[in-house]
Amino acid sequence: MAALSAWFWNERFWLPHNVTWADLADPAPGVEYPKASHLLSALPLALGIFAVRILFERFIARPCAFLLHIHATSVHWRATPNPVLEKVFTSITKCPDWRHLDGLSKQLDWDVRKVQQWFRHRRNQDKPSVLTKFCESMWRSTFYLCIFTYGIRFLWQCPWMWDTHHCWYNYPYQVLTPGLYHYYVTELGFYWSLMFSQFTDIKRKDFPIMFIHHLATVSLISFSYANNMLRVGSLVMCVHDASDFILEAAKLANYAKYQRLCDFLFVLFAVVFFITRLVIYPLRILNTTLFESWEIIGPYPSWWLFNSLLLVLQVLHVIWSYLIAGIAYKALVRGKVSGMTGTDVGWDVGLIQVRLDRQVSWM
Repeated sequence: MAALSAWFWNERFWLPHNVTWADLADPAPGVEYPKASHLLSALPLALGIFAVRILFERFIARPCAFLLHIHATSVHWRATPNPVLEKVFTSITKCPDWRHLDGLSKQLDWDVRKVQQWFRHRRNQDKPSVLTKFCESMWRSTFYLCIFTYGIRFLWQCPWMWDTHHCWYNYPYQVLTPGLYHYYVTELGFYWSLMFSQFTDIKRKDFPIMFIHHLATVSLISFSYANNMLRVGSLVMCVHDASDFILEAAKLANYAKYQRLCDFLFVLFAVVFFITRLVIYPLRILNTTLFESWEIIGPYPSWWLFNSLLLVLQVLHVIWSYLIAGIAYKALVRGKVSGMTGTDVGWDVGLIQVRLDRQVSWM
């Protein structure tokens, strides 16, 4: 076990040349550097965030939904209990093709149209109600707004907000402040909670992309904390949080049937998303991690991995931007964001989550 730990925490991978873990283990009195063990506090925090979410959705989001006349709608047509069809639905396919339909029709001595109708009713039973969607979006919108506000207020006082060269001056001997620690651990705890709850939340079409996004987000936050890249990491988190709460607010307007407000918020989200993800992120974040850091501290193995992960996020940004542009085009041409939540494109973000969900968020 000791050999495995020594291999994983190899100094030549994690730290710049001529720096060792021993150099960071004994800072001056009153000075603290990030330690990988600090990340463990994010796991109980994730459970706490999940508990707060349950209470928030029940005692705050649901009453707000009722005030907007959003209620849990019951399914008008339920599928008749049928063990054969239920087995096909749960273990094979929810949308059978004509070959399956024809075979089931002969097996049950049903008309093909009746089999189709059964699957349609069964799918409708699993669809979440508008009330459920509203509560989930209200929770995410509230969290993203709070964490973005905190991030902006904290970074406004930091020199690396205005001059990204400060992300690398005196690296890795950069002091961990309470504000930076709380910002990081809260973001990490939230994305851990998303990783866990994604399997119980509303299932969306971009589930695989969002899962990769959350996994990349957790990896980036943990990785940057372990080797004290918190300054540039805080910038990445803030950039990703900037548009997420606007998207969730647009969803809330859509669920409440305020279509004009929904259209406005979605176009605003698209503008902020494009500016932060396709302009600020590559020109400020990637520029400092790829070029400014190269000039000040030089490359080393974990530097290459860190930038590779950031480039993966940029690829996701481009994919999401393409899809968002298509929806925004419909909003401008047709006068309605018909595809945003009606088809549940799944932006969280992610934010995904875009969340990329949030974040990841980072997205």
